[in-house]
Amino acid sequence: MTEWEIILKLALSCILGGIIGLERESLNRPAGLRTYTLVCMGSTLAMIVSLEMYYQFQATVNADPGRIAAQVVSGIGFIGAGTIIREGATIRGLTTAAGIWVVGCIGLAIGAGMYVPAVVTSILVLFILIYFVRVEERISGMRDYRAFSMIIDDVPGQVGRIGSALGDLGVSIKNIHLSDMEDQGRLEVELLVVLPQNLDAITVIDNLSNVAGVYAVERID
Repeated sequence: MTEWEIILKLALSCILGGIIGLERESLNRPAGLRTYTLVCMGSTLAMIVSLEMYYQFQATVNADPGRIAAQVVSGIGFIGAGTIIREGATIRGLTTAAGIWVVGCIGLAIGAGMYVPAVVTSILVLFILIYFVRVEERISGMRDYRAFSMIIDDVPGQVGRIGSALGDLGVSIKNIHLSDMEDQGRLEVELLVVLPQNLDAITVIDNLSNVAGVYAVERID
């Protein structure tokens, strides 16, 4: 592998990783332009080093050219985990973490000289990140989101009983927030749920009101 070919691979990885990182940067995601560029370029360099070591020592040592590359894929998982944020029952950053993992794979492809797959994958990643958001918004717009507030006993298993009651109705919980009511032994619960078709909020309130340990249920507009 010539020096110019190595420079070309590193430059291409910077360009492709940077383009995808710009999309994340424009949305103020935890990982953006610099992170994506560095991950892509670092993966490319790791693959280059792996291949060069194989070419230099294959006659004397039983070397595996894919060993370093495999460790890169595992190592990227730690970076991706740092972009995932949990807010109550909601988890954010999974798309960014998945994007970092894909960018790492793109870098490995560039390092292995697979330019066409790397470029095509980058185009597809951008298409997914930019245009699939609109599809998600349309699907989300078809869902019936409702918010409820309730007062419950602060005892073990009480939230589970509420979840079971909602599950029997086919209601999905999207977010839950618990607030302690001082000196009362009770909790204030705020729920964001998705109602299935042909189920109204009044039915949900009636069912939750019948759960033992639930004292008040009201809809939040």
